[in-house]
Amino acid sequence: MLAELSADGRLAVRALAEKLHISRTNAYARLERLLAEGVITGFGARIDPRRAGLGTSAYIMVTVEQTSWRTMATDLHEIPYVDHVALVGGDFDILLLVRTPDNSTLRDVVLERLQALEGVRSTRTWLIFEELPGSVLS
Repeated sequence: MLAELSADGRLAVRALAEKLHISRTNAYARLERLLAEGVITGFGARIDPRRAGLGTSAYIMVTVEQTSWRTMATDLHEIPYVDHVALVGGDFDILLLVRTPDNSTLRDVVLERLQALEGVRSTRTWLIFEELPGSVLS
């Protein structure tokens, strides 16, 4: 069910039941359970960043002072063009996915926004040349 909904979140329950070879009642029950348990957290559209005017993407690794990571998450979500924030273990503390219209805007995000945050010790930027399609559940 998760793979089918990941491929097409607009799939009607009737069509979903047919694809899974189960009754509509069973499909409704499973879907409601997945929603109630928080396995499915919502439905939305997949956006092509380039066609949406966000042609420059980068992963940015951020190292922070150990006492500041708790407050950092809110600050990072308020920065325009930050698409994803993950607290990680390893050589750095936070991994960001940033999508901007161009390199100049990316430069502004890194040098003017990120490095200005209290607690940021360093950043390292990796440009994304191409993203390969795929899904964890497909």
